[in-house]
Amino acid sequence: MYSYKYPHPAVTVDCAVFGLDDGDLKVLLIQRDLEPFAGSWALPGGFVKLEEDLEASARRELEEETGVTDLYLEQLATFGAPDRDPRERVITVAYLSIVNLFDHPVTAATDARKAAWFPVDALPRLAFDHEDILDLALARLRSKLRWQPLGFEFLPEKFTLTQVQRLYETILGEALDKRNFRKKILSTGLLVPLEEVETDVAHRAAQLYRFDRKEYARLQKKGYGFEI
Repeated sequence: MYSYKYPHPAVTVDCAVFGLDDGDLKVLLIQRDLEPFAGSWALPGGFVKLEEDLEASARRELEEETGVTDLYLEQLATFGAPDRDPRERVITVAYLSIVNLFDHPVTAATDARKAAWFPVDALPRLAFDHEDILDLALARLRSKLRWQPLGFEFLPEKFTLTQVQRLYETILGEALDKRNFRKKILSTGLLVPLEEVETDVAHRAAQLYRFDRKEYARLQKKGYGFEI
């Protein structure tokens, strides 16, 4: 059997999972049940199996540790400081993920004691180098929000224009002019007005819309550039 001359580092995946809840941008954390950092909060993740590709490993770890499946996921960056893991030489591939909290309940399993959502501006101290990973993921999310329709991954299938604007304001951390924002978002041609309005609201019921994913995919092939 062939033997490699150089030692091999272990490889893990870690996922920065964002969701919008009660008007706050939140991140999903798990409380570790194993050493190192037992009892500490961390991003969901774990070791890559030999037969897995990286994305499959990230999705498996998310499902095992939190019960979350079928969600937006993109590779973020690789972190490989020699001392980032006290157990051994470990390189991690970080992922950015978005969860629609209307559809994804969260439960802890396997090596996590708990899984919970924390506001991004009120986080506990995190294990490993997960604060660095989270900082980069948040910066990427805020940047891409303006030129890619990632915001609709946070929303239910049917939503109001007010919900869309609040989402952008919450994530970007700035107030947006209502008239200009609505003009821009409607000019994309990607919001389909529905013959439905909000229900069970104290104020005047607003019209509902849905995001046209098929139309966005079609326009992308033609070089369409989304911009808000």
